[in-house]
Amino acid sequence: MGKHIVITGVSQGLGRAMVEGFVAAGHRVSGCARSAEAIAQLAAQYPAPHQFTAVDIRDDAAVAAWAKAAIATNGLPDLVINNAGLVNHPAPLWTVPAAEFDAVVAVNLNGTVNVIRHFAPPMVEQRSGIFVNFSSGWGRSTSPEFAPYCATKWGVEGLTQAFAQELPPGMAAVALNPGIIHTAMLETCYGDAAAAYTPISAWVKSAVPYLLNLQPSDNGRALTVPS
Repeated sequence: MGKHIVITGVSQGLGRAMVEGFVAAGHRVSGCARSAEAIAQLAAQYPAPHQFTAVDIRDDAAVAAWAKAAIATNGLPDLVINNAGLVNHPAPLWTVPAAEFDAVVAVNLNGTVNVIRHFAPPMVEQRSGIFVNFSSGWGRSTSPEFAPYCATKWGVEGLTQAFAQELPPGMAAVALNPGIIHTAMLETCYGDAAAAYTPISAWVKSAVPYLLNLQPSDNGRALTVPS
């Protein structure tokens, strides 16, 4: 049944849309999110072989257990999409509370690494599979009042390039800027003005085929979903 796609942050926004897009295209999805309620809804909507699990990607042990179960159920992933992300509330850097800064780093960087840590070893052993680490326009440029988010997404870009250099032939790791999409996260950044940007439904129609078309030859590239 198609490819095995692993996606983090599937409870809402781009993650939820990608689940729907990949399932509709005939692929099987293993997804995680923190919201147990959203996971229950997804599991009811998309039963086996799809698998949805309540996981906080900041928790390395929880990610380890999820990865083991996902691989046991659906085999090695063809595509691992590190989509889960957290943005800070807009504020000058010196006024961002330490706990909020730490949370952004824990999800966007540590969470991404936790997923790589537990899915990569068997994939590397088989020399198969592609990792897509979601970056941002703010991983390649900056804006005031979003320094914590910018720092993590610039980190994702560097982390991905180094990780790509460690992979064997037949695999790839790419940093992907999804573009500016009207999501709840974008509303945190832009308020009502977020509605002027690309709707998720339009984005996913481009993103799913684009992601499925990634090749080992893309290893190390910084890519952007075509608008």
